[in-house]
Formats: sequence, structure tokens, C-alpha cells
Amino acid sequence: MDNTEGEEDFSDVPDSLLELYSDEGDSSALLQADYVPPPPEVTVLHVGSETVSLEFESSSSSVKYKLHVDYSCNTQRGRVDTDHRDSVEIKGLKPGTEYTFNIKRISENGTESKVTSLSVFTEPVPPTGIKVSNVTSESMSLQWDPPAGEVESCTVTCCSGGETVEEMTTNTNSVTFSSLKPGVSYSLHVSAQLRNGTTSPPASITVKTKNDLESLLEDLGLTPYYREKLTLSKILEIDEKTITDVPVKSKSDLPWYFLKKLMMVNVTARNMKCTSAFESTYDDSSGSELDFSDLLVSPKTGDTLNPLDIITALFLCSDAFVQQEMTLKMSMCQFSVPLLLPKCDTEQCTLMLWAMRDIVKKYRPPALSQSKGFIEERIVDSQVPMISFVRLGNCSLSKSEILNKLLSNSQQYHDTFVDHNMEGGDSPKRISNGLTEITWYLPGGNTDIDLFNQPVAVANLHGDIASFETQYSFLCQTSAAVFVFFDNLEFDCKLFTNQNQKAQIFLVGNIESKNVTSNALKSVATKLGLRKNNIIIKTEETKNADFIKRFRKTVCDVVEKPQMKMPIANMVDIAHELGILVDEDSPECQAGKKSADGITKEIQNLFQYKDEQLPLQGQTWKELTRLEKEEFRLKKVGSKNVEMYKSDLEQQKEELRKKQNSYDMSPAMTCFINAISRPGIERCYFLKWMRMNLDNVSRLKLSALRELYKEKCKDSANKEEVKEIDRQLSNSSLGTEHFFREMGQIYEASLSLPQTDPSRQQLQHLPKLCAQLLLDRFPLELVDGDASNIPLRWVSEVLTQLNHLVSPKNKIRVVTVLGVQSTGKSTLLNTMFGVQFAVSSGRCTRGAFMLLIRLNEDIKREFGCDFMVIIDTEGLKSPELAQLDNSYEHDNELATFVVGLSDITIINIAMENSTEMKDILQIVVHAFLRMKEVGKKPKCQFVHQNVSDVSAHEKNLRDRKLILEQLNEMTQAAAKMETREENKSFTDVMEYSPDTGNCYVPGLWNGNPPMAPVNVGYSQTLYDLKKNIIQQLRECVSSADDLLQFKEWVTSLWNAVKHENFIFSFRNSLVAEAYMKLCTEFNGWEWEFKKAMYSWISNAETKISNFGTVAAQSEISDMEEFLTQLKRKATTELSKWENKLLDNLEEYFKQTDGHVYLVEGYKEEFKNSARNIRRELENSVINQLIAAVDIKRGLKEVDKIKENHTKEIEKAVSGLIADCTKNVQMTDEVLNEEFDEMWSETLKKMSFSELKRTDVFTDVSHYLRENVSYKGSHACELLNKKPLQEFGLAAFKYKPEGLLKDITHTVMHWFKGQDLIKARQKVADNIIAACQDSITEKTKRKTNYHNTYIQEILRIIDDMLNKADVDTDIEFDLSLKQHICAVAARNFQRMQEDFMQANDPKILLDKNKEKFCADFNDLFHKRDQCQKKAEEFTEQCLKPAVEDFVYRSLGTNITDEMMKSKAFGTRTSFQGSVLMDLLSKEDFNSYLSCICNYEDYVKTWILGQTKKHFSDASKTSGYEEAHLKWSIKNIKDAMKKAKSEKSADLKTFVEHICKELGDKLVISQDALGAFMILNNADREQFADWLTESVEKMEETLKKKFECTTFEIKLENLRVNPQTELFNRVVGCGKQCPFCKVPCEAGGDKHKDHFASLHRPEGLGNSRWDSSKKLVTDMCTSLVISDLRFRCSATNKEWHPYKTYREIFPDWHIPPDGSLEASNFWKYVMNKYNRDFAKAYKAEPADIPETWGKITKQQAETSLKNSFNMS
Repeated sequence: MDNTEGEEDFSDVPDSLLELYSDEGDSSALLQADYVPPPPEVTVLHVGSETVSLEFESSSSSVKYKLHVDYSCNTQRGRVDTDHRDSVEIKGLKPGTEYTFNIKRISENGTESKVTSLSVFTEPVPPTGIKVSNVTSESMSLQWDPPAGEVESCTVTCCSGGETVEEMTTNTNSVTFSSLKPGVSYSLHVSAQLRNGTTSPPASITVKTKNDLESLLEDLGLTPYYREKLTLSKILEIDEKTITDVPVKSKSDLPWYFLKKLMMVNVTARNMKCTSAFESTYDDSSGSELDFSDLLVSPKTGDTLNPLDIITALFLCSDAFVQQEMTLKMSMCQFSVPLLLPKCDTEQCTLMLWAMRDIVKKYRPPALSQSKGFIEERIVDSQVPMISFVRLGNCSLSKSEILNKLLSNSQQYHDTFVDHNMEGGDSPKRISNGLTEITWYLPGGNTDIDLFNQPVAVANLHGDIASFETQYSFLCQTSAAVFVFFDNLEFDCKLFTNQNQKAQIFLVGNIESKNVTSNALKSVATKLGLRKNNIIIKTEETKNADFIKRFRKTVCDVVEKPQMKMPIANMVDIAHELGILVDEDSPECQAGKKSADGITKEIQNLFQYKDEQLPLQGQTWKELTRLEKEEFRLKKVGSKNVEMYKSDLEQQKEELRKKQNSYDMSPAMTCFINAISRPGIERCYFLKWMRMNLDNVSRLKLSALRELYKEKCKDSANKEEVKEIDRQLSNSSLGTEHFFREMGQIYEASLSLPQTDPSRQQLQHLPKLCAQLLLDRFPLELVDGDASNIPLRWVSEVLTQLNHLVSPKNKIRVVTVLGVQSTGKSTLLNTMFGVQFAVSSGRCTRGAFMLLIRLNEDIKREFGCDFMVIIDTEGLKSPELAQLDNSYEHDNELATFVVGLSDITIINIAMENSTEMKDILQIVVHAFLRMKEVGKKPKCQFVHQNVSDVSAHEKNLRDRKLILEQLNEMTQAAAKMETREENKSFTDVMEYSPDTGNCYVPGLWNGNPPMAPVNVGYSQTLYDLKKNIIQQLRECVSSADDLLQFKEWVTSLWNAVKHENFIFSFRNSLVAEAYMKLCTEFNGWEWEFKKAMYSWISNAETKISNFGTVAAQSEISDMEEFLTQLKRKATTELSKWENKLLDNLEEYFKQTDGHVYLVEGYKEEFKNSARNIRRELENSVINQLIAAVDIKRGLKEVDKIKENHTKEIEKAVSGLIADCTKNVQMTDEVLNEEFDEMWSETLKKMSFSELKRTDVFTDVSHYLRENVSYKGSHACELLNKKPLQEFGLAAFKYKPEGLLKDITHTVMHWFKGQDLIKARQKVADNIIAACQDSITEKTKRKTNYHNTYIQEILRIIDDMLNKADVDTDIEFDLSLKQHICAVAARNFQRMQEDFMQANDPKILLDKNKEKFCADFNDLFHKRDQCQKKAEEFTEQCLKPAVEDFVYRSLGTNITDEMMKSKAFGTRTSFQGSVLMDLLSKEDFNSYLSCICNYEDYVKTWILGQTKKHFSDASKTSGYEEAHLKWSIKNIKDAMKKAKSEKSADLKTFVEHICKELGDKLVISQDALGAFMILNNADREQFADWLTESVEKMEETLKKKFECTTFEIKLENLRVNPQTELFNRVVGCGKQCPFCKVPCEAGGDKHKDHFASLHRPEGLGNSRWDSSKKLVTDMCTSLVISDLRFRCSATNKEWHPYKTYREIFPDWHIPPDGSLEASNFWKYVMNKYNRDFAKAYKAEPADIPETWGKITKQQAETSLKNSFNMS
């Protein structure tokens, strides 16, 4: 036990010791002696890993001693004290450590005995933390934590099956075992051994080595995909490796390298080797230049993987669809493909039937050589003999090499199988032994080239057949012959005597093998029953070529007369018997096959089947297409009423939809929809089976038709039959796209049913199904190739659902291909992107299909998109369409549509036909020109097919120049057709470089099909093209569209191409949205500009008002100089804001998002508008400065007079006070009498002069005469007829004078269809209203008249007359100006009178008389004036100034607030808001007012909206309070500063305050002058009282503002919100020349006028001359019809509506973007038809029947769509 405090216990001392010393003294003395006997004998009782027990020999002594045990090792020390006599246990020791124990006795007095010592090792413990790593098929590493204690070494034993495999001793904590067996469990035991030889118990762990498959998958990085298989989506997604040429640096790169190459059908795909391995083998830097020893050494290949292992691993890690795609691409490369795929971890194999299902081969047997016919069939269904090649034991002949030579002719050698001469071919196989590959040799009908006249399948089993008996048995039962390669004839003949064996056996040996002797051959042949011909031996003398020739002859004999032909599809039963798995046995595959077979087995007659099972897409759909296009083109309207005609078309469409809805869903479509509704994998199988089954059916039909076609063509008398067969050939295609097309038609037809109809509701899930299929890599048909139409609602809903499925990852880039039919467009896309557009023989693409490819997460951010959309299109210049009149139109439509959807368009050109190339270029240029005009900027890449020369790029320099010349020529032709003749060259249309914009692609095949592989140059060139295209997409400046925006492009582009004139018909909500955003931004910048200048001019006018007074801050004393300075500052300020506005525009157009690029064409217009704003503001500001200075200058003399008068009054009052003070007893009444007498006497002495008056009428007349002087003498004569004073006395009524004028107007009315008098009156009313607003705004200022006012009025008149769409003459213009000028002169004269009176010195003195009298009394009685004067100064000087400032500022605040509303964002949004408000009111008079008096109605509406918005006083109180606080703060700051100046008297103190406020507030000089006299207030007390008065003023004004109505506030505002808002939204004021809707274009300097929604002309009072009925025609329909119009602009001549721009070049009137767009006005006219007729004194219109079906909800929807309202 350990020592403790307190009394110690002692052990008994032996009696013998006491006896020994008894003679020397008593016992007590002895106990005190120094000697203590040593401890008794110590024995180690027990040793553990952490404890040691010591035992002591027992003692009989009664003397007690304490035992003290010290123990230690290198790292630990301790002590134990105990009184136990027998034993002690020491705990807490370290395992495996040598401890020294020192034991001694201690007596009671502390005397110690000698020490007894001994050493003990604690027991070692087993190693801990044991773990295994780097487990491979042959090795593993073992690690453990360093054992505790003094361990000398560790012993590791590897055991298997109870036997020791290997034992290793190590002084580290890790070992590696190698040379192990794959897939074997090993137990590993680790023991620690101490220095003393003691060994710990072993720590054990059991580990299984990886089998060869696991090991290889780990090396290749494919382990995760062994369970979760690779999918096509994964291997086809675009990542960094897809577009870079990074060399293979590790084994894990090899599978992706192979897949990347294979998906592009590159025949070098199997040439795989890591760069690092290659470089280490051939390192030029090592050794000296003269050291050639390394050249004699073979490169190390131990680290190189066999390509077959990689291919096998990929097949094992891929799903069925990847396997099928790999097999197809390998077949195209003429690689052998897996027939039996081994799975080495289970020793099973799989028949790869599904993987080969998609391979279709064409060949020409000898029987068809003369007719040039061919056979095309799926290879798994082909009845061709199979010849198999196997190996028995080791073989010195390379079987694969011999097969490659066997299948290659002398002109072209190709490695079909991987042999030892290929890259990695000599590397040991790890998992591919047991792999059976198959390839086919197919004749081309040329006996000089064909090696075999008949088709033959060649199978090759890798590995020894002794190890793969199952595979060998399968080949023996399915092959016509089996060739067995051997070296040793000592084998088990049972392999060859199987009773199920059906194949002939051939032995192939090598004489070089010592085991091959004639006797041995004879013995084997006898046992196997073989003839001499069945044995092929290569002798030493036999040349390789001769051996191959003989070998080939033997194979030919078998092929010519095969004993059996078994299609691969029929080998399934044999595979099942042998326990071989079949990939098609999966439940999903079988379920998909069953569903597909159930649909396709019913097909007997293609045409009949389509009519019965797919009825909706037949003639009904084509008729619907025809009606749709006619609605958009109106080619057959003739003389009919356009809207009636369109209504009839709409009714016909409704009837056709009813007809479609009358069909029950066919059994085939029911099965189809049910099948694609199944879970994902089964659905994919089903669609694959469907495609293959339908291809098979179509192929058979095509084959029969071709034969019939050839037969009938022999006789020229069969022209009609030939024509019919030709039509059948074109229509005999039946694919899955037809079923999806039917599904789309079913869905579209259901939309015409009520929303609650069960039939409609049951079909709402169809678009989502199709969207999911898009994500599964199945293409979506955009353009129906048979009907040349797009089911827009179906496609739109599919894209909407797709957006829902992928959002927010919904950004896309689009790549499209265009070109002549059968030039390999689909093959090009399939090769570039690894996709699967249909390329079967006779199945040319019809229409356009889109397909999605994912982008890898790593590069999405860099590309700014999530998917790439690939669009494949039908060939242009199609023979099927060539006979049609509109074939060029069809091609143009398709090209325009897909180019418009694209970011990059690939133009595929076959160089053989220059005429066709020219036609294609014309179509393409037309499309690109159209895109430029609508704001799209796609890029293009010309691909020239079949150019094989390596120097093609240089040699074709002349061709490139020729193409550019042709492009320029085509551009000019297209520009002329589209009336865009400013485009002279192709580079005007788009960025294009002949050097970088062209790609020369070699031919597809390297040799003669069917045995030619894909040309490696073709694949590599397309890979380079792919990299180039992706790089261009990466560098796109504009942001990617999302799927909803793509949907919008689909809709708008297709609607536009359905019109004959695309550019003028194009409408797109994205363009409209981008334009509205630009307008909104520009309007905001414009208002900031105006607001800044309003603030600036307000400040400048304040300074002018205070100029020359005590409040003046300027040091300039000359008014003219001051004006010059202000003008200079104004110019600087205007330039600053103009530049800011222009800079904002530049920055805006630099954006990459928001579709800014779509509106770049408007950039210059908005720049011009910015410059125009500056000009207008500059004129306004300068005029205001001049007017303010001139008025101030005019007041100067009067101010001096008023100052003198004030001084005289002050002097007289002072004198009176002096006189009155002599009589102290004077009462207030007497004082007042004395003051009155003094006042009268003083005024009599003063001389009063008035301000200089201007004869306003004379001045106005002068400027009016000056304004019309350029119009000649007639204008002057008219002016002289009457004085201006006689005009403007009554409302302006225009009436032409004289009989001749009446006749002229009657004739014009007859020609124009409108009353000119009314039109001019309307123009006059609008101009008068605008001028009246300006007059009111001027008179509200209560200032003096200035000539700039009338100049501005005349400018307004001229501007509005120039903008008016009505013809005017000099009489009208002049009479209008005279009227307005007269009205203005009267108002300005009245304003001048009011100003004169307000500034009359005598009136001003009389006004202040009472104040002076009160001051006189105060001074006489010596009363304290401080409080009174402070209140007076506040009330008379500060309060009006503050109130004026608030109202000067409040107008911009109110305008600001209103402009935040969407309604006032742009002219378009305003128009939409007004119409939406009208729709909600349902008030006819409001409609009538809006149509007939638009500007008046709009002004009233704006005022109403403003009042409504600010009906809550709190809306303005915030602004008022802010301005009030700002003013009070400045006043207080001015007072504080004035106090600090320590002015001697009150006058100086007040002047300091006024000076500080001089540039902020306009302080009345009259009030200030009156305040200054008769004032004896103390400065200090005045200042205190002033502070209190200012605070009271703040509260008083706050209450006053709260009590003031909003209407009164509006009257006091300096900036009129109504006017500002009106000016923003009214725009240029132009109206549609036909229906009179206002222009909505942004900016003031736009080139084209446009409106979002036009209306029936009858709403503008147009009527038929004969019937007087209101007209229902709409200009958006008329401009696409063949009807004509006439008006004064056409000189009364009839002119086609289609070319209206020749007459009205500045108006852009596109047809309705959709046929529902104008539903709003149709609804209005239908509802109020009789009301409008009554108001216009006309007969009600004949309303089309379909208009009556339009609901209010539909009208509202049309408004929202037309004006992009949410």
C-alpha cells in the first residue's frame, strides 16, 4: 500500500535478530540501534501487462518494519509502502517494459536496510489499430499502431486455408504482402516480440484480396459505376475533358478517353496509353547521346492495360443503353463488339443481344449486283453464318492478328480485333479472358474488292477454351464452323465430341511447335473424325500471305455452303440451356418489348394504320395548318370583309378541332401513352423497342416500294403510277415521332374543350411526360415535318413543364444545323455530340427536332448555362418539296425559325453542287438578315463536307473568297426582298471571317462501305469543330436564355414566319420586355436630369431674386455679368447631366443579361433623345434665367423708390416722436391723430412713379408676325385683316371660309373617309389645351410678363402642328395661332397688371400704414419690441419664404412618387394601365372620351390617379415635413452664424441671417424693408425671441400643410406633376394613320412609331360610305391582306395595305402576334357597337360571330399579353 500521513505501521522484527544482540543490552535499546536487517527473499508471484505481484518469504519476528518498494523504468518511477508481510502488487505499469524493483526495510526510527533488487519485464500486449490498405488482387498492406513497451520486432503471419502463406518479421509498424492470389481470404496475425524474447498474443484480421475485376475497376476509377451504372446522360454531358486535349496521365483517365473518342466514332479510340508511362519509357534526357544500350531493350509494358480489359470493364459498368450505344459506335468503327461478356467475379457470361439490337447493316450480295439493289437489316436478325475462332492451350499463332488479316484486303488493312501488335495488345488480360467478340464481313457487290461473296459473322473467343467451356459450347452450337488454334495436340478430346455440337471443327496449328507431328495429327483427326481439309498447318516455309490466302479459302468454302445459319436473336434458347445470361431478359426490357410489340404487330398497311390509329395528324391537322397560315396571310380574302373572313377561318378551325375531339383515342395511342407513363427505365426500353420495330416496318415497306418504283420507271407510260409510288415513298415513314405528334394533337384538341371537361383534365399530364423524356435524351419534334407546322400550345406546355422539372437550373445554349437534304447533318450532330438523331436509310429528317445535353457542374458557371440544346432539321431543297410552288418559302420559314432559336448555326454544305450551295446560301443569308433586324445575333459556322485534302484550308482560299462573294451577293438580294437595302455585305449582317468561319470535313467513310470504318479525319475534324463551337458559346457576350424565354422565341418566331413579311410581322415578348426595361431606365435617367435642372433653376431664380439685396451672396454687382455667369454654370450643369445620361446608356448596353442585345438597334435613337432632352432643357433654362433677370432688372428702379419712401416715412415718424414727447399726457387716440396727419403730409411730398409697362398685345403681335413671316406675304395679309384683340374672345371653332373651301372639304371628305374639319378641330383643341397649360403655369408664378413666354407658346404650337397627322393649311395655322396668342396676351396682360399692383410703391406704403403706426406708438411709449419684431420677421419674411420653398420642391416629389408606379414606367405600360382601367369601369362614355379626346382623357386620368394616390394626406406630409425641417435647420444655422458675427445692432444681425439664406430662400424685400424701420429691439433679446418664433412657425406650417387639401397644393406647385407625367407618357403624339391609336415608342427621337394594340377602325368613326355602318377592319389584319386604301397621303390613289410603309415609312404596324391579341378591342366594339354608332351618328357595325364569344376575361388576358402586364 502507498504511504499515507499519520502513524506508520512496522513489520515484526525476527526473534533471532533480537537474540543476537541480547547480550549487549535490553530489547528496547536494540530497537533503537542503527542496523535493520535486509528484506526477506523476494519471489515474482505474477507478471501481467500492467501489474507485477511480488511475494516475500514469511518471517516469525515480532519486530515490525515497513517495507518500501521503489520501481522504475526509462519512462516511469514509483514507490509502494506496505506492511503486508507476504506480498505486494504494483499496478499502473506499462506493458512490455523492463522494470527494476528496489526493496528495503525501514524501522520505526527511519533506519533503512540494505536494498534488495530484481528486474522484471511486464507482459507485452497484442498490437492495436490494425488495418489493411491498398488491397489489390495480388497484394495488400498492413499497418498497426506501434506496440507499447520495449518491442524489438513484430512478426506478421499471412495464412490461408489453415496454412501459412508467408511470415515476415519487421521492426516497423507496417508490411506489404505480394504475390497473393486474387479473390482469396487471408488471415493476418501480428505479434510483438520483446528484447527478452517474449512474444505477445497475436492481433488478427481477415482480408480478402480483390478479384481481378475489382482491382481493375479500382485502377480505372470505375468502382462507383459497378453498381450504379454509367448512363448516357453522364457520358454525353459536356465537361472540361470534352473540349480539351489533356493527355491521359493516369489509368483512371483511360475509360473516359476511350468513351470520348468512341462517342465521336474515332477509330483510334482503342489506342490507349498513359502519357506518363510512355514518357518514362522514352526519356531523352536520361543517358548520354552515345549510349545506345536502351535502344536494344524493349519498352516496359507492365503498367499498360490491355484495351480489351478496359472495354470489358466499361461494358460491365454501363447500363443497357450505354452498352447499346457503345456497341453501335464500335460497329461503325469496324471494331469487333462483345457477343458474350464475361463477369469474372461470378464466372458467368452474358449474351449481349440488346447491345447489338441497334446495329443496322447494308450490304449487296452477288444476287443483287446487277440491279444495284441492297439488303438492309438489323444484324441480330440477319440470317448469316457465324464462323468462330478459339484457342486451346497456349498458341504461338496470334489468332486476333490472323483474323485481322483475314478480314482486310490488300488495299486497306484494319484492326477489327485487338491483337498483340496494337497499343497495349500484348499486355496480360486481367478480366477479358472469356470475352467473345463478334464482327461481320459484308460484301459490297464488287468482286474485285470483296473478300467473301456472302455475308459472314466472325466470332473470336479470348482465352483457353479449356477454361471457358460454356462459351465454347455456345459457339459450337451456334456456329457454322469453329476454328481451333493449338500448339499442343495432347488435349482432352471430350471438348470436341459434345453431342450438341453442330459446327464443323477446324484445327489450326503451327509447325514451329515441336508437339505438332504427322502422327499426332493423324491420331487426333481419327478421334475427332476430321478430314484433311479440316486441318490447317502453318509450316516454316509457308509465307504469311499464303497462309492467310489458304485460310481465307477455307473460310470461303464454309461460308458458301454453311451447315447452319442462325441469327443472333435466335441464339437465346441455346444461351439459356447453357446457363448464359441474356441482357434482354431483364423485366423492364421484356415489359418494354411487350408493349412495343403490342402496338407494332398490328401494322399491316402503313397508310391505313396511320389513318386508323393516328387520325388527328392526318388531313385534319394539315387543314388546320392551312387555315392557320391563311389567318396570318389572308391570301384568299379577295374583296371580303377582312374581320368577317378571319372569323370564318376561326369557325372552320373550331369545327376541325371538334372533329378531332370526336375521335376516341385509338388503341395504339392508348397503349403508347400507358407505356411512356411507366417508370423511367421501362419507358426508355419501350421507346427503343418502338423505334426499332417501326424502323423495321418502314424498311420493309421502303424496300418493296423501291423495287416497284424501279419496275414502273422502265416504262414511260407509267407516269401517274410512278408519281403515286413517289408520293408513297415520301410518306411511308413511320416513327415514334408520329406517335408523339398524335399525342400533341390530342392535347391541343383537348384545349378547345371546357376546362372542367373530364376528357381535357385526363390529358393534362401529357406535356410533363414528354418533358421527362427530353431529360432522358429523347428528342422533341419542334416542327412537324409532314404538315410544316408547329403545335405551339403543345410545344409551349412541354417546355414549360421541362422548366418546372429543372428550375432553377434552366439556362440553355442552342446549336442548330442547316443544310441540303442527305448531306449528313444528322450524322454530323451524332458524331459531334454522341446523340442519336435518326439516320436510317430512307428516313431523312423531316421538320426539326430538339435534344438536351447536360453540362457538367464544373463548367456551368463558366458557360452561364445548364444545358445545350441541339436542333436537327430537315434538309433544305428537299426533292419531296421541290415540286411545290412554295418550296423556297418553306425552306425560308424553317431556316429563319431555327436560326432565330440558335446561338450558333452550323451551315452544312456539300461541295459537289455549286448551284445547290448558292441556293442554300441565299436561304441562310435571308434568315440571318431577318435575325439582325429583330435584334438576334446568332453566330454561324460553315461546314464543307467531303473535302479530304490535308491542305484543304489553304487550297480552298479561293473557294472561301468565292463563298464570301456569293454571301455578299445573297445579302444584297435578301436585303432587297426585306427592304433593308442598307445591308450591302454579309459582314453587315453578322460577324464573319472567311478564315475562321469555315471548316473542311473529309468524307465519312475511310474506304468503300459496307466494310469501311469511319474516317479518323472525319471524327477528328468534327471534334475540332465541336471545340470551336463550344468555345464560341463560352465567349458569348449575351446571357443564355432560360427555357421559358426559349419557349417565347419558339412562339414569336413561328408566328412571324407564318407571315409573308417576317421582319414587319415579328413580335416577341422578350424583345418587348427588353425594350420596356430600356424605356423604363431611360425615363428614370431623363427624370433625374430634369429634376436636377428644376432644382438648379429654382436655386438660380432664388439667387436672382435676392440679387442686389442684403441677402445677395454673389460678389458681382452687375446684373448682366451675373446672368452670363449663371448661363455658363447652366451649360456646365447641363453638359454634366447629358454626359451622365449618355454614359448610363453606354453602360446599359454593356450588360450581358436582360436580353439587352435584342434592343441594341435602338441605342442611337435613345442617344439622340438624350441630346434632344439637353437641347430642350437648355432652351427652357436659359429662357427662365433671361426672364427672371429681366424682371428683376425692371424692379430695380421701383425697389429704389420704395427704399427712399421707407426712409422718408422713418424720418417723419422720428420727427413726430420728438415732437410728441414734449407732451407726455398724449393719449393713444391723440397719437393716432397726430400720426395720420403726419402720414398725409409726408405722402403729399412724395412723388410716385409706376413700373414700366409692356403693351402685351403689341409684343405678342410682334412675335406672332415674326413667327409666320417665313410663310410669305399671304400670311401677312391675313394677319393684317383683324387686330389680335378681336381673337380669342370665344372658343375656337374651325370653319373653312367661302364656298370653294366648303367644296374642297366635301371632296376631301369623300376621298379620305373622314371629316377634315373635325380632324383639324381635334388638332386645334389639343394644341389649345397644351398652350393653356403653359399659360397657366406661367401666370401661377405671379411674376411680370416676359417675351420669352409668348415665344415658348408659339414653339409649342409649331411643334404640335408638325407632329399632327392631319393636313393643315396656312389659314388654319394662322387662325389657330391668332386665337391662342390673343388668349395668352389677355392672360399675360392680367398677370402684368397684378404684378404692377403688387409692386406699386403707394399701395405698398398704404398696406404698411397700420404697422408703422403701431411701431410709432411702441416707440413713443418706449415699449419692448423684441418679441413683436421677432414674430413680425418670422411671419412676414421667413414664413412666406419657407412656404414658397416647400411648394417649389413638392412638385418633383409628387412626380417622383407617381413615376414609381408601373403605369408611368413607359408609354406602353401606361397605355396598358389606361385600357385596363377602362375595362374595369365598363363605362361607354369613358371609352368614347378616351378614343375621341385621348389627350384630354389622359390628362384627366393622370390627375385622377395622382389625387387617388395622394388622397391620404400622409403621402405628402413626409415630403413637406422634410423640406420644412431642411428650411428650419438652415434658418437656425443662419441665426447661429449671425450670432457668432457679434453684430453691433439688430439690422446687421438680420442682414447676416438673410445673407446666409440668400441661395436657399427668397425673402421678400418689401417685408424686410418694412421690418427694418422703426425698430428699437435689443439684438440679444430679439435673437432669443426669434428662435422661439421660428419653432412656432414650424408647428404652424406643419398644421397648415396638414389642413390644406391636395387640390390646393397642386395649384401652388412650381412643377406640375400632371404636366410632367403627361409629357412622359404621351410621347411623340403621333397616331396610327389607320386606327389612330397613339404611338408608344420610347425616347423623343425614335425612327419608327409603333403601338402594342391597334383597334377596329370603326371605333375611330370610320364607316362604309354606302351603308354608313361602322368598319370592323383592323389595320393589323389589313397590312397582311391584299386590300388597298387611299387618302391624301396617297394623292387619292389606291395603294396596297401590304406596302403601307411606302406611304407611312415611319410607322411600324406588325400583324397581331397572336390571333387573340386584339380581343380587347373586339370585345369593346361588340359590347358597345350600338352606343358607338349612336355617338358617331352611324349605323352599327356587322360584328363577326367570333367576336361575340369573347369574354371579359379573354379581353383582359389579351391586354396583359399585349402590354406584358403581370
